[in-house]
Amino acid sequence: MRLDLQPTTDPGDYAYTHRLRVRFAETDAMGIVHHSRYLPYLEEARVEYLRALGHPYAELRKDGVDYAVLEAYVQYRQPLRFDDEVQVHLRLGLATRATFQMAYLLTVDGQPRATAVTVHGCVNPEGRPVRMPGWLAELRQ
Repeated sequence: MRLDLQPTTDPGDYAYTHRLRVRFAETDAMGIVHHSRYLPYLEEARVEYLRALGHPYAELRKDGVDYAVLEAYVQYRQPLRFDDEVQVHLRLGLATRATFQMAYLLTVDGQPRATAVTVHGCVNPEGRPVRMPGWLAELRQ
């Protein structure tokens, strides 16, 4: 297991925040967000973070580097519900020459609802590991 990043519940510890609203189709029969929907929330925030950094994902792929998800971990603290406005806070964590981790905090009205970590590997179009781009390496903590 590569996960060694501990996400905090303090939004101030995160470099970027993305807002989204829970859609009805994402909820289950109990009216809460199904656990499978959290990973797409993380992905949406991650893609928008890269765009905000000036590195849209589509352009990165044109450069011959993709960012495969190698591992994902979510700790569900309180349920998300239909129409909640969710703030997905994220920050880049530890990195090696070809992998990096991202920490996430999902909040509603400032209250923690979930924390998460994803581990990504930099790979070429054939799926082979490649060195992390310089701009990304400079962001790591």
